[in-house]
Amino acid sequence: MRGMSTGEVARKIGLRSSASRYYGKLGLIPKAPRLSGRRRYDERVLVRLAMVRFAKHVGFSIAEIKVLLRGVDGRPPPERWHKLAAEKVAQVDAFVAQARTIRKLLSETLDFQCPKLVERGRALPAATARPALRLKHPARSARSD
Repeated sequence: MRGMSTGEVARKIGLRSSASRYYGKLGLIPKAPRLSGRRRYDERVLVRLAMVRFAKHVGFSIAEIKVLLRGVDGRPPPERWHKLAAEKVAQVDAFVAQARTIRKLLSETLDFQCPKLVERGRALPAATARPALRLKHPARSARSD
């Protein structure tokens, strides 16, 4: 049994080796048997990691991915995927609506030389006084990934 090392798996799927190990610790990929003390994965891990990678990319949390993949060796049941994806679409729709509102508020302040931020802040309902969206700082987002 040759199998693939953690590094080989990571290269094939486009992840860092540390991410593969992390997903293993979380139980998102099955524990690999060891050969001479090194983990050796079969091809099925690539399918599993592809699903994890896609789910992360479209905004699923680790907890949501665990629910999606719980008790599944291959692909998750379509019903489970449809339920979780529909919930995520609703969350994304709410996020987009908030983003549009924030964009409108910011754009309106650009029309004024003195934007009256104090008055605008006082006019917000109490529930929206906290930031609705967390956006990366432009200087920081250029450095990180």
